[in-house]
Amino acid sequence: MSKSSATPYFQTMSPVPPEPTPSQAPPSLATATREAGPTSTTPSSFPKVKLRLELRDLSHKSTDLFLKNFNSAKDFADLVEIVEKQLYTCTNHEDASTRLPVPSHTKIPGTRSVTLILRDMDGVAYTTGTDIDNDHKEIHLSLSYLNHVASQKAGYSARTEILGVVCHELVHCFQWNARGTCNGGLIEGIADWVRLNAGFIPPHWKKEAGKSWDTGYQNTGYFLDWIEKTRGTGSVYMINQALYHKKYDNDTFWKDLFDQSVDSLWKEYGESLKKPKDESESFGDPNLKMQIRIKKEVEGS
Repeated sequence: MSKSSATPYFQTMSPVPPEPTPSQAPPSLATATREAGPTSTTPSSFPKVKLRLELRDLSHKSTDLFLKNFNSAKDFADLVEIVEKQLYTCTNHEDASTRLPVPSHTKIPGTRSVTLILRDMDGVAYTTGTDIDNDHKEIHLSLSYLNHVASQKAGYSARTEILGVVCHELVHCFQWNARGTCNGGLIEGIADWVRLNAGFIPPHWKKEAGKSWDTGYQNTGYFLDWIEKTRGTGSVYMINQALYHKKYDNDTFWKDLFDQSVDSLWKEYGESLKKPKDESESFGDPNLKMQIRIKKEVEGS
């Protein structure tokens, strides 16, 4: 449920958020890393976003855990840049260590500020618009959940989980939602696809094709990652941009992008999981149609 009187932008297991306002696309940026921590070595040329941290209970033991594992002066800004890169730039298929320039017509939400609020509450986290307007976002992170994070499995740090949760929530501050009509599972899947590609992967995540493609989170995130690999670099970029341009229609949305229904793609994805790993993931052809399509858009042709 919403925790403020403002129109909710996103919260875990919630309806789709309202549409943010677009801003002008920036020039190209370097590739985000997959390390267990955000890395940004150059100033971002994306629209500037004001970042704030609010600690509601300094005496709570999880506040200390958070501050020991999250460098608010650096990590917050680096995560924002990683999210923006994943959503609004594409890997250069001719040189995977770089990213293509953003096509000039790319629409990016005009989010002006994000406040990360730590407080004692149920659940994990949620994101919402503020009372000022919907271009100002709040991410509410549960201190009770952080207490659980302290006992993570060996080899998976509390820092990685904190970065992963914040990364996921930040996607909701910068993604499009088809004017409020987008399938909620796709919204959540894009967020976990970004988290996956940022390298903040929890040990319980696994690729599996259940009953439906749109159950969201890592289930849909891995499905989108398969689409990115098999239909070409920039596929998720095109999905997100399509969610700006028009309302979501399950019957036409996927066919317009990939000439296939989402159910057909999901069935193909499920079949790929049954194949040997080297066979199911051997889709590195740099001449895939989507990669060519992205390059043409970058060059304005």
